[in-house]
Amino acid sequence: MGADASKIFGELDKKSTGTIEFKFAIDVAANLPKKMAAHADEFLAKVKKGEGIETEALRKFFEGKKIDTRKVLAAAKKAKAPKEATLAFTSEEVKKSIEIDGMAKRPSGKPTPEEAEALKKQKTAKAAFFETVRSRLGLNKKSWSDKKIAKALLAFQKNANDEEKKRKGISLEPPSGTRDFFPEDYAVQSWLFEEMKKVGRAFGFQEYDAPVLEHAELYKRKAGEEITQQMYNFVDKEGAEVTLRPEMTPTLARMVLKKMDDSGEIRDLLPLKWFSIPQCWRFETTQRGRKREHYQWNMDIVGVEGVTAELELLAAVTTFFKNLGITAKDVGIKVNSRKVLGAIVSAAGVSKEMFAPVCVIIDKLDKIGPEAVTQELADKKVPKESADMILKAMECKTIHALAKLCEGKVDTGAIDEMKNLFKYAEDYGFGDFMIFDASVVRGLAYYTGIVFECFDRRGELRAICGGGRYDRLLSLYGSVKEIPCVGFGFGDCVIMELLKELKLLPEVKEKVRRRVDFVVAPFNQDLFGAACSVANKLRMGGFSVDMLQTPMKKVRKAFSYADKAGARRIVLVAPDEWNKDSVRVKDLRNVNDEEDKGDVIPIVQLVELMKKAMSA
Repeated sequence: MGADASKIFGELDKKSTGTIEFKFAIDVAANLPKKMAAHADEFLAKVKKGEGIETEALRKFFEGKKIDTRKVLAAAKKAKAPKEATLAFTSEEVKKSIEIDGMAKRPSGKPTPEEAEALKKQKTAKAAFFETVRSRLGLNKKSWSDKKIAKALLAFQKNANDEEKKRKGISLEPPSGTRDFFPEDYAVQSWLFEEMKKVGRAFGFQEYDAPVLEHAELYKRKAGEEITQQMYNFVDKEGAEVTLRPEMTPTLARMVLKKMDDSGEIRDLLPLKWFSIPQCWRFETTQRGRKREHYQWNMDIVGVEGVTAELELLAAVTTFFKNLGITAKDVGIKVNSRKVLGAIVSAAGVSKEMFAPVCVIIDKLDKIGPEAVTQELADKKVPKESADMILKAMECKTIHALAKLCEGKVDTGAIDEMKNLFKYAEDYGFGDFMIFDASVVRGLAYYTGIVFECFDRRGELRAICGGGRYDRLLSLYGSVKEIPCVGFGFGDCVIMELLKELKLLPEVKEKVRRRVDFVVAPFNQDLFGAACSVANKLRMGGFSVDMLQTPMKKVRKAFSYADKAGARRIVLVAPDEWNKDSVRVKDLRNVNDEEDKGDVIPIVQLVELMKKAMSA
């Protein structure tokens, strides 16, 4: 986009959040010249309606395209300008307008003399009507033409209709930023969670959970009072300040502290290796891969000081990807160390108190660029020379380059840690996923060592997961000594988007589609009780059974239902067979074979024979 890109993004994203509101982007696009508007529309077509737009994705899309900065800034200015006030019409005026519209209808061809006369009267009536409206509202014709008033009237009527619909019933959409899970969606989600749980169990972790309602103070102490702006928090009927949890780590810290004695020792087998898939709530701008309600797979190790803990967690993440068919060509894991960054920032003359705010700014580097980062650092009174040194470190592409830059300035122990981590990753078999990136700092202030972030190599999605070491968090909540901890959070929204992009979801949906072992179909209502007894026998034998609630005399209809229900076999309970203490069982894989009428099986042998047939 050229040298003026920072001006454009500075105007589009005034607060430097890294996202642009969808509606604002639509308004800007509407005010762009035709060619640029076409590019903008092409980009917006790929964005889900209502979701926030990541500035980095926008920047990459427009890279290399000819953009007129002045016209983009003008379009943004127009989009931000107050919209024209809408007109409020009286109910009599609305009725009168409908009455005038009904006076005549323009024909497709040449009007007859009678039609022409009616249209003439209608035109005169409209002109008089619009003049009356202008007079009542104190409008002049130059600013408010007949056409403009007609358009305002249509908008008023539409809005009134929408309000009437709202009064008559509730919205069928879930609250903003949340999701409904219909059975087919829930089946996919359950599959995803089970894949996460399989990895957790395979790595020797124990599953845990806690109430979704948590003490608000836990989050305030960790992130400051401003975190409440992103929380679904309230005072309950006992006067307690509570919140729907925005994340799980503070809850984990609280639970670990409950296992600690007065001397700071944890009364359990160390290390603690716990995982959970909690529902989390965070009030923020929704965008692709980010909801206000989401589930987050957390894996944490408590009690291990060395990088072997980070290694184990990264091995779990990459194992999960491989199990899903996602390769190192699809995703990568950026790794850095907050220890190294802390030493560099300190060497640059930045105080310890300023380290956390500086990290938050540096974390925006990919989103807002080096110029904007330098400006924000200057706003925090960080000298330009110090900012330049920090950014120079962020530009290092390899651990060796960083080590060379730090030589003689900082302790190289943390760099050696990273070198070991990368070496162990090769030994473990996932080194191809790993990338050193000095710009990854993870904005959260409690990280103390290795930090990592998993990303989509095509650059179309936000971070897939992230984590790192947080040795001081338990001390923040009252631990008498530092307890080494490391963990990651892996949301369900972005990974689902990635599975869609990689076209892996159809295979998943086929795997989890509706299935049942048997459908039991009574021939008529008189045999419904008999069919119930057959269904019960099969269920007691360990099979899943869908009992046909309404008897279907046409066998074809029963077959059709069973097929749609995902049944492998149908059990027909009909008079001839039942009178002989038997039922007819048909394998639905042969449903189109008209000569195959199924097998007549005695009731007493049904379960035994079906177990053999199913295992064959």
